[in-house]
Amino acid sequence: MIGKIKKKLLPSKLLEVISTPSLCPICNRNIPASQKDAHHLIPKSKGGKSTEYLHRICHKQIHALFNENELAKIFNTAESLKGHPDMQTFINWVQSKPDAFYEKTAKSLRIKK
Repeated sequence: MIGKIKKKLLPSKLLEVISTPSLCPICNRNIPASQKDAHHLIPKSKGGKSTEYLHRICHKQIHALFNENELAKIFNTAESLKGHPDMQTFINWVQSKPDAFYEKTAKSLRIKK
């Protein structure tokens, strides 16, 4: 969600883009403005610049499952993320929820390398 201060600082064209409904490339549901998060396909710390809008819950799930090295080298597209078995389980679960649904995401118990 964009705070009052950020709204004043952002150009009106950018606000239109943020508030325009879009489709989440992970779960294929409409993203309400209150749940829209920008995800760096390659983490900024690894030199990534391009972003894609995702549901906040999808974005949190990605970062709960994968570390920055995995995101940079292996899971740097929506298709590669959707192909992982843990993400497929999550996607099947979240697709039955309303578009504005949000729940805290637990960290993965999977050992990260």
